[in-house]
Amino acid sequence: MDANGHANGSSPHEVREHDVLIIGAGGAGLRAAVAATERGLSVGVVTKSLLGKAHTVMAEGGIAASLGNVDPADGWQTHFKDTLKSGKFINNWRMAELFSKEAPDRVYELEQWGALFNRTAEGKISQRPFGAHTYRRLCHVGDRTGLELIRTMQEKVLATDTQVYMETAVTKLFKNSEGRVVGALAYTRETGKFIHFKTKAVVLATGGWGRIYKVTSNSWEGTGDGAVLAYDAGAELVDMEMVQFHPTGMVWPPGVRGLLVTEGVRGEGGLLRNSKGERYMERYDKERMELSSRDVVARANYTEVQEGRGSPHGGVFLDITHLGYRGIMKKLPTMHEQFLKLADIDISKEPMEVFPTIHYTMGGVKVDPETCATNVPGLFAAGEVAGGLHGANRLGGNSLSDLLVFGRRAGMGAAEYVKSNGYSTEIREEELNAEKKRVMAPLEKREGENPYKIQQELQETMMEHANLMRNEDSLKEGLGKVLALKDRLPNIGVGGSTLFNPGWHTAQDVRHLIQISEIIIRCALERTERRGAQWRLDYDGPDEELGRVNLISKKDQQGEVGIEKREIPPMPEHLAKLFEEGE
Repeated sequence: MDANGHANGSSPHEVREHDVLIIGAGGAGLRAAVAATERGLSVGVVTKSLLGKAHTVMAEGGIAASLGNVDPADGWQTHFKDTLKSGKFINNWRMAELFSKEAPDRVYELEQWGALFNRTAEGKISQRPFGAHTYRRLCHVGDRTGLELIRTMQEKVLATDTQVYMETAVTKLFKNSEGRVVGALAYTRETGKFIHFKTKAVVLATGGWGRIYKVTSNSWEGTGDGAVLAYDAGAELVDMEMVQFHPTGMVWPPGVRGLLVTEGVRGEGGLLRNSKGERYMERYDKERMELSSRDVVARANYTEVQEGRGSPHGGVFLDITHLGYRGIMKKLPTMHEQFLKLADIDISKEPMEVFPTIHYTMGGVKVDPETCATNVPGLFAAGEVAGGLHGANRLGGNSLSDLLVFGRRAGMGAAEYVKSNGYSTEIREEELNAEKKRVMAPLEKREGENPYKIQQELQETMMEHANLMRNEDSLKEGLGKVLALKDRLPNIGVGGSTLFNPGWHTAQDVRHLIQISEIIIRCALERTERRGAQWRLDYDGPDEELGRVNLISKKDQQGEVGIEKREIPPMPEHLAKLFEEGE
């Protein structure tokens, strides 16, 4: 029975209709909403959290775009090359081309909508250096850039007719007899009341899945809902083995372990040292030092600790004291406040202790670069949940411009799709009831498995077996543990009703977390090389053959994870030439 005394599956539901339903209210979801409403469509935005509370705010350092305000030699071509090089050339080159060309316009647009950027002496948008970017190109708002982006986009969306459904979680996408996505089932986290959304197109903008790991910068929302919704609907996922470990997360006190320390600290001249006081990045990237790419710096920090040169709390030291109090309060006020309040450390007087933390996923739902459409008609994706742009490693700052460029394209793509297709959004009642019954099942068991315990075991498994450094034996052992946890999912039981029941919500989340973990490990076993974030200790380096393919995951006819090695189309001559012309 549910909270209202209804038998399983027959619980009443509300029906809401929209032309476009956007799942996720971070930067990509809000930008998609603006693009779709501008085309005169009815838009609904569903977020399982609150409007304004998205992982977008954790991207503190800046928005990468080749404005050339500080370094006039910068241009889209260099940004394109940096993105491909960092991604070890398994990126979707067309996505990278569109992205690097359109990012400046999206930044200026954000400014026109009210975003307040730091300024150069001439009054232009200021740009700071970041790891593996050839030029200074991160447009920033102190170290609160993601927050400013969300604030600006939120106000823009609230000025439209977009309807926002807060604290509402989507559990399944529905397809009609033609295989088109025509709706979704969701429930409100406060009451557990079901909502059947009837919609002609769905845009996934749900972010990543950092919560599959124990140490992560991701908030509780990052449970991979969007990728699993897409996978269950028949969509293809790309390069899921590629998970980014941000080089610098807090390590102390234990309650904040993993909380992000922005790359802006290194961008402003922060130095990494080990317990011997050595500036060790010289050993890993003599040329770029602290401003090397994230995968290189993360492995360097990890190695220093593993080899016994770590700080007292198991990290390394990041020192920005040379900026002084005034410089820090101008450039990095959030970091000063974060360390003072949470760790009782004044970063203007002493170094921070940092260690790699799970921050971002390069893999995700495979989309068409122009429209962000998936292989499932009516389903679109943008932002972190979508894969392809970043390849094997994302450059810092590229995430915020990704949200804006492809959030807009996804909203436009969905709008054009809706306008060119007339079809019914009706589905069979049995399908609706079956999904409601599945979602309610944990409340029926009560004395079953504890979902928190399963989630904790999963996080420990992924930390141990699918971390920064990987090998076949460990990955296989990890896969065995994940599959054993998967077998326990049907036994989950929670007490209480659907009202204010976090245990019940966790029972939904843990299914997504386990499915994503299985796909990540299976792909990590397939990619037998060292490339970007996929660092196989049992292989010496990159594999030329694997450098020409993406790993595509899709649910097969038996409901299992099918993986295909798909060749990357050759880059057109005008883009290939950019690399021949040298640096």
